[in-house]
Amino acid sequence: MHVLYRFTRRMPGRAGAAVAALALLLPAAQAQTGDDLILDARTAWQKGDRAKLSALRSAALFAEHPLAAWVDYWDLTSRLAEAQPAEVEAFYRRWSGSYLEDRLRNDWLLELGKRRDWANFARDYPRFRMNDDREVACYARLTEHLAGRDVRQDALTAWYAQREADDGCALMAQTLFTAGRFGTDDVWQQARLAFELERQNSARGQRSLRSAVQLLGPETLKAVDDALANPARLLARGDVPPSIALVALLKLGANDPAGAAAQLAGGWDKRLTARDAAFAWAFAGKWAAVLQQPQGQDYYRRAWALNGAAQPSWSDDTLAWGVRAGLRAAQAPDRWALIARAIDALSPAERSDAAWVYWRSRAMAAQAAAGAAGDADRSGARAMLQAIAGQQGFYGQLAAEDLGLPIVLLPPPRTLAAPEREAAAANAGFGRALRLLELGLRSEGVREWNFTRRGLGDRELLAAAALACEHEAWDLCINTSERTRSEVDLAQRFPTPHRSQVLQTTRRVGIDPAYVYGLMRQESRFMTTVRSGAGASGLMQVMPGTARIVARRIGLDFKPAMLADPDTNLLLGTSYLKMVLDDFAGSQPLATAGYNAGPNRPRRWRDAPVVEPAAWIEAIPIGETRDYVKKVLSNAVYYGALLGAQPPSLKARLGSPIGPPDSNAPPSDRELP
Repeated sequence: MHVLYRFTRRMPGRAGAAVAALALLLPAAQAQTGDDLILDARTAWQKGDRAKLSALRSAALFAEHPLAAWVDYWDLTSRLAEAQPAEVEAFYRRWSGSYLEDRLRNDWLLELGKRRDWANFARDYPRFRMNDDREVACYARLTEHLAGRDVRQDALTAWYAQREADDGCALMAQTLFTAGRFGTDDVWQQARLAFELERQNSARGQRSLRSAVQLLGPETLKAVDDALANPARLLARGDVPPSIALVALLKLGANDPAGAAAQLAGGWDKRLTARDAAFAWAFAGKWAAVLQQPQGQDYYRRAWALNGAAQPSWSDDTLAWGVRAGLRAAQAPDRWALIARAIDALSPAERSDAAWVYWRSRAMAAQAAAGAAGDADRSGARAMLQAIAGQQGFYGQLAAEDLGLPIVLLPPPRTLAAPEREAAAANAGFGRALRLLELGLRSEGVREWNFTRRGLGDRELLAAAALACEHEAWDLCINTSERTRSEVDLAQRFPTPHRSQVLQTTRRVGIDPAYVYGLMRQESRFMTTVRSGAGASGLMQVMPGTARIVARRIGLDFKPAMLADPDTNLLLGTSYLKMVLDDFAGSQPLATAGYNAGPNRPRRWRDAPVVEPAAWIEAIPIGETRDYVKKVLSNAVYYGALLGAQPPSLKARLGSPIGPPDSNAPPSDRELP
């Protein structure tokens, strides 16, 4: 009873309840393992069984379970709406410095905002270390405004970053608008951003748009609702205010770029201000580019003509699609000038991204005058490539090869010393994360791990990555190792688990093992039990329907449970990849896109003027697939070098220019899923 007495002394406000709960629970708790207790607690939390969760919390704390903090967190969050500051502060003290202290602080700040308890919010907010919640940021700017500080610019930044309507940002905007710190132009800018960030076609996006516009009054909100419901009908009227007409044009442009362009060319671009007309043309250009329509470049050309020499107020996303429209317009004589103009208009942070540095270099070189007159531009273009050539990744590799440099593998770092490894193994946060992963609580484990690695130096990160590798937590190993700057361990960043099976299976199937490794690293991070929301599973993230078709073709008697076996999953995935690769005549960019998005999409995406592979990849309309293709092919270059294929070359993997298939090519395999 001595341990129980000490436990109740630590929690005087709930001591009686804790003792009573323990009296009922201890016999059952003794009959289960500590890990069962944690899993039962999470289930109780998910089901909202607060009585059971409270009892399990008491048991976990009494047993001093390594994951007791999580049960404590689940218990408190289940009743956070009734919690008092003293109880929250007690939680902070119990788990001081841990991920869950800051996780609860995030939840509590949101609760305090809903309560309008600005005094406690202002006291707790400076201690919020992650500080990555947009709604909390809006509440924070509001408390500063209420304290008399000028927060207009920071408040606009927080509001414009909002992805969907929420209480914090709506309340902040309403308060600052009423106080005259936000104006009508600010409201319309937020409405424009709702379209630019592709939120206008979702229920949540429309809530965000309406949340902004309602600040201007019910009549304006009604007019915007009419514009969203039937933009073409509204534009046919002659008495539409320009601000409402712009909403209608944007709504139309997101679904029918050609229809929006026709409305603009029919006179609306004269009735709007030059700034708004330019934006409407650019927005139509963006969606034409997303839909792979060749008119996208022309719409952007009109937008730039109307915008004049002014810095456009378009988002980075709209500007980036201006670049992609130019990359696909291979025959347009002014495409490099328009590409350069769009890149130069990006925000400084976005402009420094390797992708835009690379294409800006290409634009400068393409526009350089012949002979000595163009030497300065060619030298500037080369300097841009040199600035990114040392970076790992797709565009760093491309830049190096454009400069005629070999892709060099960095030497391994100094071997980790025993004390460095021991320090990582003794870290309580890493220990909890690995324990959570062992229990199958992947989301909780990853969040605990990522918080714990914050602020670590290169040597500490390498030691943490090594610890994750030893536990075959390959995703944590790779992601942690990728955070180092001065010391790079390619063996950690590009591990080769299941090596004998991969080499044996790829020989059997007849496909490059480096390519397969590059794809697996992106698909599953080599986690054999990972399953996507769509149902893809295993090392190669194979869908059950795909597995059945592939199994039938290779003569395998397939049962869905076989996807859980790593060897079978590998065989089915590599066989499917080989089929897709063969269907695209060996083009790795097309096959990689097909593996991610299905073969039918890249078949449509190639139905355009012939362009170089890098330009085709950058113009892929689905962001996830575009990023996927770059990473898989970049990964494959490193794996080729690590597996002994020399010399590593990204351009060799990119292959020939991409366009419609040759008229003599065999028909596509339409049965491939």
